[in-house]
Order: sequence, then C-alpha cells, then structure tokens
Amino acid sequence: MLIGGLQKFSLLDYPGRISAIIFTQGCNFRCRFCYNPMLVWPSRVSKSKYARSKSSGQQKAHPLIKADDLFVFLESRAGKLDAVVITGGEPCLHKDLAEFIRKIKNLGFLVKLDTNGSQPEMLKRLLAEKLIDYIAMDLKAPEEKYQAVADKKMDFKKISKSVKLIMASGLPYEFRTTVVPGLLDKDDIAAMGEIIKGADKWYLQKFKSDIDLLGENLRGRVPYNARQMNEMGTIGSKYVKICEVR
Repeated sequence: MLIGGLQKFSLLDYPGRISAIIFTQGCNFRCRFCYNPMLVWPSRVSKSKYARSKSSGQQKAHPLIKADDLFVFLESRAGKLDAVVITGGEPCLHKDLAEFIRKIKNLGFLVKLDTNGSQPEMLKRLLAEKLIDYIAMDLKAPEEKYQAVADKKMDFKKISKSVKLIMASGLPYEFRTTVVPGLLDKDDIAAMGEIIKGADKWYLQKFKSDIDLLGENLRGRVPYNARQMNEMGTIGSKYVKICEVR
C-alpha cells in the first residue's frame, strides 16, 4: 500500500464520527480540478512547482508513510477515534487494499472508503467481505462527458456498475460532484441525476480555484456563485432523496 499522507483528526470526513484520514497515492484519473496533485500524479508533481526543495528546509509534499508507522499510530488511537477514512488518489487501485482494511478493522475502527468508482470488482470484494462501513463515490460527469472531465480514457460501464453496487449495498453512502464552470452545467446535473436516481445523498461541491490543482489552467477560474449552485441543488433534488450544496 502506497500511503501518501495522514490526517490524524477530523470531525467532518466521516459523518457523525471522529476519524483519521489515510491518503493513498496514485490515481487512474487526471481530473484537472483535483486539489491533491501530489497524490494523483506524484512522478510529475515531484518535478513541478509543488515539490519543495531540501535547501528551503521543507520536504516534498506527501512523502510516503510506512505502513508499520501508520499502524503504530492507529493502535495508539484505538478507543479515541471512531473511524478511519481511506481516500486518495484512488484507493481501489491497490491490490492489497482488502488486507490493509482488514488490519484496520481488527483494531476496532469503522472504515469509510472514498472512491471514483472505476474499480467495481475491488468494490464488490470489499462489500462481500464486509470491510467497509460507509462509501463516498465521486460522480464526475454525465456519460458523454466523463472522459473529458476525468481526462482519461475509461469504461463508463464500470462507473454504472459501481453506482449499482453502492446503492444496493445496504450501507450508508453518498455521491458527490465537484461542479466546475466550463466543465459542467445545469443540464449535466439533470443527466447525472438519472444515473443515480433514487440515491440517498448527493452533494454538489463548489469548485475551489485558489489552491494548487492538477490542471494549472483552472487556477483562478471563477466558481459558480451561491445562487447558481443552489439552482443546481434544486435540480439534483428531483432525482435523489437528499441533494445539498457544500
């Protein structure tokens, strides 16, 4: 398991639980609005402005964390934290993910998985082995725009399969979409609503352009305003039980 980062405490990432967040390294998508370029594309980022020189006294962002050190930390937090959130990058790319999660659960933690939904076979395995307790899936775009938004050739059937697995899992779950002007509009929200029709929760996330992004050409792009985001939330609420803007 390539562990690129650890946030030791969060009240936000696992609803209603105190959690730690593990960031896995590597992703098969290249979404330009991604704010974790160090995790998605470490080989490229290490040569870019995101890298920090040793002469400045700073280390490169998201240095790899040894699994042994991680589990020493988690053992010390047993009984103090409720849960562990595994995010990325894309965790489901890692073949040892199931074994990794099993070790976490053996310490008594709940596990939330963040995924882009591109690896339904791994997701199916995790569900079958009852290794996850909460799922959050990023829904990027409607089918006809998925490849353009994810900036990678991909099989949309895998996205659809993951959606169905999640909605039939019996677990608490959420879908979420980062709404980027120029990439998605109100018509796209309706088209995505059809993909997850009947889902429990869908969060529309406001695009952030004032931070380091995988696509530097998006830096500084004006995000949708509150009125526009709320209009999209209203559209989304026609398809799912709860659609909120955040």
